[in-house]
Amino acid sequence: MTDDDLDSMSALLGDPDVMTYYTAPKSRAEAQKWIDWNQSNYATYGYGLWIIETHDGEFVGDCGLTWQRVDERRELEVGYHVRHDLQGRGYATEAAQACRAFAAVLGEPHLVAIIHPENVASQRVAEKIGLTLESSSADSLGQQRAVFGARL
Repeated sequence: MTDDDLDSMSALLGDPDVMTYYTAPKSRAEAQKWIDWNQSNYATYGYGLWIIETHDGEFVGDCGLTWQRVDERRELEVGYHVRHDLQGRGYATEAAQACRAFAAVLGEPHLVAIIHPENVASQRVAEKIGLTLESSSADSLGQQRAVFGARL
């Protein structure tokens, strides 16, 4: 993900359908901060969220690995966003499976996906890559979340 992805990422993260389970769609400035955060993750950890594209180079969304806090623990999370018009075609599952395999290569012992309890589509992606519901709780803002996870 680079600054050149701002138009695509702004459209993705600004789409109310994609961001249904977030507090609000992101502005263009917030999308730039999202890119900056991922670039910082690359510099610190060597990975973050990456751009998903078709073989023809069409922008699909983002997917990757980021460190999150879950019930006072630091957990490696696989996260994904796919353009609304391309959802349901297996892109998130394929990308998330590759990220799970990468996390195992890194030697990480555990992987999670933090998902809104009503986001059934994302829960299905997590289950398809072998994650199961481990807990339900509220985040630091009081938002409910379901934590799917697996030992790697």
